[in-house]
Amino acid sequence: MRKFFQYLFRRPVLWLSYKFDSKPDKERIYNALTELFNKIIEDPGKKGLVIPAADYAGKFIIFSDQHKGRRNGADDFTNAEPNYLAALDHYYKNDFCFINLGDCEELWENTLPQVKKHNVNVFAAEKLFLLKNAYYKIFGNHDLYWANDPLAAIELETVYGEKLKIYEGAIITIDLGEKSLQIFCTHGHQGDARSDGNWFTKFFVARIWAPFQAYLRINTNEPSNNEYKKTVHNEIMYEWASTQKNTALITGHTHQPVFESLTHIERLNRQWFYAKEKNDQDTVNKIYDEVKLYRNRFDTIELDYAKYSPNYFNTGCCCFSDGDITGIEIEDGFIRLIKWEQDEGQSKRILLEEKALSELGS
Repeated sequence: MRKFFQYLFRRPVLWLSYKFDSKPDKERIYNALTELFNKIIEDPGKKGLVIPAADYAGKFIIFSDQHKGRRNGADDFTNAEPNYLAALDHYYKNDFCFINLGDCEELWENTLPQVKKHNVNVFAAEKLFLLKNAYYKIFGNHDLYWANDPLAAIELETVYGEKLKIYEGAIITIDLGEKSLQIFCTHGHQGDARSDGNWFTKFFVARIWAPFQAYLRINTNEPSNNEYKKTVHNEIMYEWASTQKNTALITGHTHQPVFESLTHIERLNRQWFYAKEKNDQDTVNKIYDEVKLYRNRFDTIELDYAKYSPNYFNTGCCCFSDGDITGIEIEDGFIRLIKWEQDEGQSKRILLEEKALSELGS
């Protein structure tokens, strides 16, 4: 019976998820981002921290949107847990600083005791970074509890066994010789009318959507729904970042990987264009083969992306339905979009894109 209902409701559920997931307002977003950025610069330690990259040898891994749940049908993190744990083990052993960029726990659909009970190993892996003073936890709209509950500080200590302060954002400062680059990291829900503390959305998700999704076991975070169509929210984030000097912006929230302001399909389109100019038919064919399921979107893409400056990045998420996770790495003077996926039962790191930090923030 469940399979029948999955077949019947799959398309409507995915459509509703996309339709009602967010309602971004440009003015609200601009004002919220500007206010937060300025407060962190002017009064670091309250809303967020200023982190000199040199403190961690310039090595950072930024993940977001795990949405850790209680391992029921509505827990989107279940399939991604093995890749996430393998990734954290890699970055811990290689002395990275870990910035967890919000919606780390799914506290709209679950109680904190439920999440704690079913994520003991995951919290233990995150705690290792905390013990090295290399862990920063940012709140998002789905784990806003950490920011507004009076017992949150005590609960965080019970989760990690150590005191941990929660922040709304962080700014990584990088000395590039001729200039200094500021990388502003925040979850990205700020100014979103349906995500920024909206009580009705929380009620709907917790009381109606979560039980419905738990029964159907439909994960709305499919790569095909997230990588190929740039959301309005990401467009606004890019526009804000493009107005800032010597500043790059990294967010999560949309579950859509964005690198140097481009979505996956925009980057493929750019690669296809260059290959076509060079008469590189092998590359042209390879790209066409990759986008065959999305050929109509690929062929009708708006070419204004070619004008974008490379100053906005999105981590994607750690809860794709196929178990893959994506994130942003900073190391050796480069910023990278990476993916962790399963290959014959083993997790492996895939480099998707990279760019020199010196080319950002112009």
